[in-house]
Amino acid sequence: MIRRVFAAAVRGLLVSTLVAVPALFLPSDADTVEIAVLFSVFAGLLVFFEYNSDYPSLLDFRNAPPFNRIRFAGPFLTMFLLVVTTHGEQAPSGFSDVCRLVGLNLGLTLDFPFSPVRLLAFAQPQGADLVDHLRLMTHAGLAILVSLVFLAVFVLMVRVLNWPVRQGAFNFWVNLPLFDPTTGGDVIRRLKRDSHFNLALGVALPFLIPPILEAAVAMGLGPDLAEPQPLIWTVCIWAFVPTGLIMRGVALARIADLIADKRRRAYAEAEDVDMQIV
Repeated sequence: MIRRVFAAAVRGLLVSTLVAVPALFLPSDADTVEIAVLFSVFAGLLVFFEYNSDYPSLLDFRNAPPFNRIRFAGPFLTMFLLVVTTHGEQAPSGFSDVCRLVGLNLGLTLDFPFSPVRLLAFAQPQGADLVDHLRLMTHAGLAILVSLVFLAVFVLMVRVLNWPVRQGAFNFWVNLPLFDPTTGGDVIRRLKRDSHFNLALGVALPFLIPPILEAAVAMGLGPDLAEPQPLIWTVCIWAFVPTGLIMRGVALARIADLIADKRRRAYAEAEDVDMQIV
């Protein structure tokens, strides 16, 4: 009991830190800091109660590490790198210079016609100067790099290290609380359908988010991408919401394959029993 409470508290604290980092380490007015702290407390409490509860409610794969650890570590590392890079514009260091160089080169490399990076650049307001554009390229390059690395790590865990059954049986109810296996037809077909939907949406969102953002900015409803904090949050959401959906799609496909394998073994054992009786 104490161990579970402590682990849930650590997870909640980490999520709170993720939400609060940009406002705490970049220039912000008092209102922005207060709002960031409020959201960080809310997010931390949500994660704490979710992991401290006996009965899951929202989070998928709660007891199937390292799915949620990877899904958290990617945005956390990206947020840290983007904050360091932005802070390095005023107080440069060797590490911030390396981050800026890597991110800018990768961002400019991926800035070709109809690419997600080019579409994201179109969301900048009219008249954005070169400094703002290069900052966007740097942030986009770093975010893409980190997201692809963590996505590759998860796929490796699934394909090579036999996730999620390597450390024990997979509890369907605990790890998929929003999926009811008793309704809607065959479980395997539904899991594969949801997997395909998540994969397709994850691939499409990097192309869909920028036009939506551009329209919101044109109507005066979108974030100001010339400001460091809105830019960091926008780039993180643009990179890691799709990554999370692709990870979920891969995970659901894996669960469907496990259920199909178990079903085939059960049928084979039943046939062997019937043959022995005959």
